[in-house]
Amino acid sequence: MCRSIKTLRPPAIPEDATEEEIRAAALQYVRKVSGFRAPAAHNREVFDRAVDAVAEATAELLGGIEVRGAAARTS
Repeated sequence: MCRSIKTLRPPAIPEDATEEEIRAAALQYVRKVSGFRAPAAHNREVFDRAVDAVAEATAELLGGIEVRGAAARTS
């Protein structure tokens, strides 16, 4: 696993992950699996779409996870 990606759910972090934290994790993931820190111009669009898709999936995952023993939180 990429060491730059941190756990984004409580209790690892005290509050809900921000969009910025989710996007940063998605970017690190796409960089790792693609092998590119920054894609060439001809790969930029597909790279950016992948980051968007991973960020969206991550937000959905975090929004649906129930942590056992965690106090109910209100939005």
